[in-house]
Amino acid sequence: MKNAYRSFRRYSRQFKQNWLEYLLLFGGLDLVNQFMVIPLFRWITTFVLQAGEIPFISYQNVILIMTHHPFVVGGLLIELICLLVIIYSEFMLLLIGFRWIGIDDFRWRHIFVQLTEALRLLNISSLIVLLGYFLLVIPFADTIFRTPLLAKIQVPQFIVDYLTRSPWMIGSLVIFYIIMTVLGIRLILTMPLMAYQHLHLILAMRRSWKMTGKMRWARLIGQLIFATVVIGLMTGIFYLVIYLLQVGLDLLPGKLPLFTAIFNLSFLQLGGEILAVWAGTVILLIIVNPLTDVVTLSTEPEHPSRGLLKTVTLIFLVIGLTTVTNNAFYLVGSNLHRPITISHRGVAEENGVQNTIPAMDKTVKLKPDYIEIDLHETKDHQFVVMHDENLKKLAGVNKIPHELTLNQLTNLTVRENGHHAKIASFDQYLNAAEKHHQKLLVEIKTTPHDSKQMLQNFNAKYGSRLLRDHDQIHSLDYSAVAGLKKLNPRLAVLYIQPYNFGYPQSVADGYSMEYSTLNQDFITQAHWKHQPVYAWTVNEPGIMKQMIYDRADGIITDNLGELNAAINDFMGKQSYANRILNYIIVVPTKNGIEP
Repeated sequence: MKNAYRSFRRYSRQFKQNWLEYLLLFGGLDLVNQFMVIPLFRWITTFVLQAGEIPFISYQNVILIMTHHPFVVGGLLIELICLLVIIYSEFMLLLIGFRWIGIDDFRWRHIFVQLTEALRLLNISSLIVLLGYFLLVIPFADTIFRTPLLAKIQVPQFIVDYLTRSPWMIGSLVIFYIIMTVLGIRLILTMPLMAYQHLHLILAMRRSWKMTGKMRWARLIGQLIFATVVIGLMTGIFYLVIYLLQVGLDLLPGKLPLFTAIFNLSFLQLGGEILAVWAGTVILLIIVNPLTDVVTLSTEPEHPSRGLLKTVTLIFLVIGLTTVTNNAFYLVGSNLHRPITISHRGVAEENGVQNTIPAMDKTVKLKPDYIEIDLHETKDHQFVVMHDENLKKLAGVNKIPHELTLNQLTNLTVRENGHHAKIASFDQYLNAAEKHHQKLLVEIKTTPHDSKQMLQNFNAKYGSRLLRDHDQIHSLDYSAVAGLKKLNPRLAVLYIQPYNFGYPQSVADGYSMEYSTLNQDFITQAHWKHQPVYAWTVNEPGIMKQMIYDRADGIITDNLGELNAAINDFMGKQSYANRILNYIIVVPTKNGIEP
């Protein structure tokens, strides 16, 4: 404990002496990523795909792209190489910056000279190994060693949910995480060795493996845990003080509480960013501590130059103006709108079997704007309300919907959540929805077994009826989306995207996006094109509020009652202190400055 405390004090003192330099290093990288690198790469991806007349990339068309669009593949590969070089450069910039900041003859140009030397270590073979290193090692060590750009890379939550559905999958995932964590620890010094000793990638990995085998990692982990706990406590105290201060200020008369709330929230965001940089500095210094021959700590306090002070002041002035404006709109609620509520598969808080009429009869009492259901084509080219491609899980029958007729399917009983019900045809479900005056969001599920005339049959039988009822359609299959828009341009058809890969571009009227990679930038881009964006599947109150803050047009959920409560809490009349508390709890700041 004493050693952990001493190292924490030592590196905190290093940050205190050179906080402007560290803030400029971390904050500058973050700003460059948010406002230059990420928008540029998304624009390039969109441009390349548009040039090849490809509206999206997914598992459905990746083989087609690889075999029929060589120029698109080439362009995306070049983009990937450039992205790898940028990520590598950011790592090197951070590490080299940590080497130079704090020494007597520190100059920013020294960092960029050293960065140029580090870039010379790269070649084609090392880039391939580097890709594997980033994808397999860094994401599992990202809590202690990552760049602002790599922080944007996420595994979609629906993939994690899928991998935790069965005990053997959970066990396999745990083993995989353990292996990757061990690899992350053993190879954690690869980048510092490349930065400080100018070793090539493979040699640096070997050296890191050798060095970490001899180190006392229990001591290192103890230092990291101690630093994390202390930083977490100080951050919590800082946020609590701001909140309690605003609680008292809300008692003041007139508009004064609003002005103080804008200041307090802006100060909280600025302070949160400084605390995040402090945390990153201390933790990264702990990581590279084994390379003591290259880490030089200053013994005398440094006085920042006027030029550096002006640069940091200018950056924070620009950020501050944007932040204050956005906070003013947020605190008065004028930039937020109530999202559409959508019941996922027609259930709410497990009140029935998904996609069945009895469940819908209960769910409509919670007054959702839409009930989302799934359709499969049957053997006799009719449509049944069913999500799974196999009936075994719910009906206990090892068949796919296309192997049975509509009559056979509607005679089957499905069981879930302690409830049971008959499978419904789309006609039956649509009739029941119309009796309740309930609008539907219909997902068309496609399989290789579907008839060639499936979309034509669907549109001919239901197109005018769905228009009359103001229902909407969405699908994971872009060909189904494009086909329906061609057959019936008046239908509201949305494209379901499981991953946020670029800017919105398609013939769809809007998007359903998996929530964990959905961000405000995508939503803003879609809104510029007058296209709504729905987030799926959102079941946690905090994430629901995050989607409201990001201005999602609709939220698809299994917990409709909880969603209604979250919306009322977030959108209702609140004290300014509670709006600040909502921001603290809901809006993540780990991925950079949140304006």
